[in-house]
Amino acid sequence: MLVGIVLAAGLGKRMNSKRHKVVHEVCGKPMIEHIVEEMLAVGFDRLFVVVGMLEDQVKNVLGDRVEYIRQEEQLGTGHAVMITKPYLPETGTAVVLYGDCPLVRREEIQRLLATVKDSGGTAVQTAVVDNPFAFGRILRDARGDVSRIIEEKDATPEQRQIREVNSGIYAFSIPSLRMSLDKLSRDNAQGEYLLTDCIEHIRRTGERIYPVVVGDPDDIANVNDRLQLSYVEQKLRKRILLRHMQNGVTILDPDATYVQADVVIGRDTVLLPGTMLEGKTVIGEDCVIGPNSRIENATIGDGVRVESSVIVASKVGDRTTVGPYAYLRPDSEIGADVKIGDFVEIKNAKIGENSKVSHLAYVGDSDIGSNVNVGCGVVTVNYDGFQKHRTVVGDHCFVGSNVNLIAPVTIGNGAYIATGSTITDDVPVESFAIARERQTTKPDYANHLRRRLQDLHDSSSVRTSGKE
Repeated sequence: MLVGIVLAAGLGKRMNSKRHKVVHEVCGKPMIEHIVEEMLAVGFDRLFVVVGMLEDQVKNVLGDRVEYIRQEEQLGTGHAVMITKPYLPETGTAVVLYGDCPLVRREEIQRLLATVKDSGGTAVQTAVVDNPFAFGRILRDARGDVSRIIEEKDATPEQRQIREVNSGIYAFSIPSLRMSLDKLSRDNAQGEYLLTDCIEHIRRTGERIYPVVVGDPDDIANVNDRLQLSYVEQKLRKRILLRHMQNGVTILDPDATYVQADVVIGRDTVLLPGTMLEGKTVIGEDCVIGPNSRIENATIGDGVRVESSVIVASKVGDRTTVGPYAYLRPDSEIGADVKIGDFVEIKNAKIGENSKVSHLAYVGDSDIGSNVNVGCGVVTVNYDGFQKHRTVVGDHCFVGSNVNLIAPVTIGNGAYIATGSTITDDVPVESFAIARERQTTKPDYANHLRRRLQDLHDSSSVRTSGKE
C-alpha cells in the first residue's frame, strides 16, 4: 500500500499572520493545495494531513480529499509522524513531506518511489544548493548512501560546508518507519523528536538509505516567511508561463505577466504586459489580452480582444472586443461579435451577438438582444432603493445616447428609443419612444441672462464683505 503523510500542524509564526502558513496562496492557490494535488496525481492509496493549530483553515481548503490526523502538542517533526502510526498499514511505502513546499513536483515524487521500488530500503530527496544555511546536511558513506542527516544547529563547522541538503521529503518502508519512530528521543539541540533521526536508526539495521538528488533545487524551496513566499510565487509563476509558451501562447514580457495555476489558454493567443489571469479562467485561441487587463474566473472565446479592462466571473463570446477600460462584473454573458467599449460597465447582464455598447454606459441586470446599439451614456436604472429589477431589450433595437431605462421595463424587437429619453413604460415591437421636455428657445435672451447672473454675483460679494 502507498501512503502519503503531509505535515501541516505548525502555525508558521514568522509569517506574522492570522492565517495558517500553509493556506497562504501561491499563484492563486493555497500552497498546501499545490502539494496535495501533486500527491493525488501520483496515486496514493491513502493521503493523511497532520493538522494542529488553525486546523479548520486547512480543512476548508482541502475538504474531503484527504484524511486528517490531529497533533495536539507540537513536539517536532518526528512527533508529527509518530501520531500517524495507528493509521498506517503494516506493510507498504510511506512518503512524508511538509505542507510548506509548494514547488514539489509529482515527477520527483515518482522518481523517489521508483528508487525504493527498484532497490528496496529508504530514499531521501536531496538537493545541491549554493547556500545551504538552515538546511539539514546530507552525510554520505563510502558507497554514496546517506549515512546521516545532521541539522544546522548540530553540525560541525566542516559539516556546514556541505552543499547537499535535505529536502524534507522521504520514502520509507513502513515497517522500517515504525521501528525508527519507536527509537526517537529529544536528545538534541532543539529538544524535539526529529524525523531526520529516523534515517540514522534505519541505517543501523543495515538497510540502505538512497539519496535522490532533484534536478531543480527550487523544488525543495519551503516557506517560513513573506520573503520566501514571494520567492516561490516568482518561481512557480515562471514555470506556469513556460508551460503556456511551450503550448503555443505568446507572452511578450513574462516579467510583467501573471497567470495563476489553474488558468487554461488556447494556442496563438497573445498576452501583453500587465495581463493578470486568475482563478479558473479559460482563454480561447487567437485572442489578444492586454495590456493591463485582469480576468478572473471567466471564460473567453476564440479571437477575443480584451484591452485594459477587468472581467470577473463572466463569459465572452468569439470575436468580441472588450475595452479599453471596460468592467464586466460577475454573471455577465457577452455574445459573439459584440463590442463592449471604453468606460462601459456590465453587471449580471446578457448581451446578444453583434450588439454594441460602445462607450460610457451602464448595463446591469439586463437582457439585451442581438444587433442592438446602446448609445453613449445609456443607463439601465435597476435599483429602486429596496430591490433590483430587470431590463429587457429585444433584437435590432436602437437605444439613443443618454437614455435612462427605468426597470422593470421591456423594449420590444426593432424599437427605437430617442436620445435623452427617460423610459418608464414598456415599448412595443417596432415602436418609437421619446420621453423628454420639448425644447424652449428665447431669442436674444443670453445677454440678459448673463447680466442677471453678474448682478447676483456682485450682490453676494457685497453682503459677504459687509460681515467682515
